[in-house]
Amino acid sequence: MKTTELAKGIYSVGAVDWDVRDFHGYSTYKGTTYNSFLVIDKKVTLFDTVKHSHKDELIRNISAIIDPQKIDYIVVNHVEMDHSGSLPDMIEIAKPEKIFCSQMGKNAIIDHFHEEDWPFEVVKSGTEISLGKRTVQFIETRMLHWPDSMFSFIKEDGILFSSDAFGQHYATSERFDDESDLSEVMKESAKYYANILYLFAPLIRKLLKSVEEMNLGIKMIAPDHGVIWRTHIDKILEAYDNWSQNKADNRALVIYDSMWHSTEKMAHAVAAGVEDAGLRTKLINLKVHHRSDVMTDVLTANTIILGCSTLNNGLLPRMAGFLMYMRGFKPTNKFGASFGSFGWSGEAVKLMNKALEDMKIDVIEEGFRVKYVPDTAHFDQCIEMGRRIGKRVLESGK
Repeated sequence: MKTTELAKGIYSVGAVDWDVRDFHGYSTYKGTTYNSFLVIDKKVTLFDTVKHSHKDELIRNISAIIDPQKIDYIVVNHVEMDHSGSLPDMIEIAKPEKIFCSQMGKNAIIDHFHEEDWPFEVVKSGTEISLGKRTVQFIETRMLHWPDSMFSFIKEDGILFSSDAFGQHYATSERFDDESDLSEVMKESAKYYANILYLFAPLIRKLLKSVEEMNLGIKMIAPDHGVIWRTHIDKILEAYDNWSQNKADNRALVIYDSMWHSTEKMAHAVAAGVEDAGLRTKLINLKVHHRSDVMTDVLTANTIILGCSTLNNGLLPRMAGFLMYMRGFKPTNKFGASFGSFGWSGEAVKLMNKALEDMKIDVIEEGFRVKYVPDTAHFDQCIEMGRRIGKRVLESGK
């Protein structure tokens, strides 16, 4: 990544990771960026570092602007290793006067790197520090998405360093939202939210309200991943507002896994019935769709219909794994139903319905099971099940 000037004396100095394809279980088919920001002022300040594998790129980018040894302050907005992995190297090089972080951040840094004598300066929401011509205001954002997380706001320039909020796992040479394909950026923003922040929707609602009340005059949002928002700030804020309210479209996802194609055939019939009722639908085969992509669809659909064969009195592993993954995000304000084929026991439908109920999803069908291979009559029943679901969803006005 080349250095880019966000405002006079404020630079993006992070790194692009073109090759990463997995981020602790989240598929990153388009790579990612590890954003780091350098402010040149009376006190030269670095905001976050990068993943350790990309430390050389960080150092090279900083060196193109200033001798890294002249860095006075380091701000750690988030301690997760994709942002703090190079922190020990930068401390060794710069020997900073102070390391600014939240109290939870200090605890996490010590737990990660076991260095208690670093020059920590603990800050909290409302704390302000002067860099010279510029003032940094800190905003704690606990559990968005780690206990240590916080924002840093450059008051004079209106730039919000937002840590993981408003980011995307998106590798690109373009640094700003108006230089990139906005539809792609928004798609990756939705995927990021669905797989990182979905669980914390109530906290995000509270944060958005607090930031609005603070009337900061934000002119730019610079997250730690992906592009920097300077033109379409309203769009990403509106999207977070909608997602955090669990607003969803009238759309059904038929998510299934099948052993010998019986459940797969049922899935197609159920989907045909849903569509026939006038409700948009999407078929998702867990054999070919990554769970993090499925969660992105779950974020914006109000109906989840699950199909799975029974295996050893339980679920097929892919469905069991997906349900465990989805349960962790606690999706709400949705309808649900289940179906599947079986050989001699047939517990899968019951287990899927129970999983949906545990997630507070409104199960609107008891579930439909077929022994071994469905026939024409069974397909008709699947279609009718889909029609009932589609009709009820559309009539609900949800």
